Amino acid sequence: MKMTFVAITLCKGGAQRMLVELANGLAKKGHDVSFLMPTGGVVEYPVHVPIVRTPTNFIAAKDIPKSDVIVSNFYTLTSICEEASRLGKGKHVRISLCYEPVFLDQHEASFKSYHISRNLVVLSKWQQQLIKLNHGIEGEIVPVGVSDAFRNLGLRNPQKKLEVTGILRIPEGGYSWHREQEYLIQTFTALKQKYPHVIFNLITPPSELRSSPTLRTIHSNRLFNSITPADDPQLIQHFNRSDIFVSSSTYDTASLPGLEAMKCGAALVTVYSGGNMDYCRHGENCLLSYRYENKLASQISTLIEQPQLRKRLAIAGEREAAKWTWERSVQRFENTMKTFLKRG
Repeated sequence: MKMTFVAITLCKGGAQRMLVELANGLAKKGHDVSFLMPTGGVVEYPVHVPIVRTPTNFIAAKDIPKSDVIVSNFYTLTSICEEASRLGKGKHVRISLCYEPVFLDQHEASFKSYHISRNLVVLSKWQQQLIKLNHGIEGEIVPVGVSDAFRNLGLRNPQKKLEVTGILRIPEGGYSWHREQEYLIQTFTALKQKYPHVIFNLITPPSELRSSPTLRTIHSNRLFNSITPADDPQLIQHFNRSDIFVSSSTYDTASLPGLEAMKCGAALVTVYSGGNMDYCRHGENCLLSYRYENKLASQISTLIEQPQLRKRLAIAGEREAAKWTWERSVQRFENTMKTFLKRG
């Protein structure tokens, strides 16, 4: 199959990582895959397929090459890709990496965009149910995956200081409100005062730290250990040194960092975010609570004070995360594209 992924950016983030992993994996299986991106589109992941740039910073239907499948991934691209499909350039498939109407400003436009194409890919059961309830379209689930590079390297030493880690993304622009990062910082601040011997790590992509005054202020706080991994090998090292990984996000279609940390052997403490329920089981492979319960601090405390429970959850989490491979994701996506192509 010839597949064109139309993308605005491939910057650091779970959604963009999935696009790159799918494209690279499909190409490895022999498909003709490329990205179509605007001139200024950022690429921060290793892409092993051609990247075709449009003449300007905008993408138009005329820029999209003839393909078997044209893949859109954001509400602003949906109508453009559908127009290209009507022009005979290929079957339009939307992969919904996030459900935009809930957390972006352009609620009306993003909501209506889900009425444009019935060929829909989603990432989780929760997201599938949400879109079916609102739009009557039942998307095909293609789960996220975790690279084999993310694994337990055996770096944890029971004699070293305990490390608790969370991720902070750029708040300017309004794309991070659902991550409840203020709640995470409040929790880490209180716990650092309670457990001064514990190291509390904050991970942020270096480009976001450079461009965000808010993040620079937080990272400069001496209560926290500031981490800015330049690439996956560095991120993997930090996950492997973390005894506990914490996610405060309340709204995610998949919540990939939790899985990656679990795969590296960290015990997970998380807030319910919808999509994470496909792999999270409270008391079995993580500690999970709803945001209104305000249990994040108490659950982290529990794992700090109970090493045997922490170890048991980490082992179960690592076992669960091992099931989530990009090979499975690529195979599901390939099968789904074949199903869509058979439709009238």
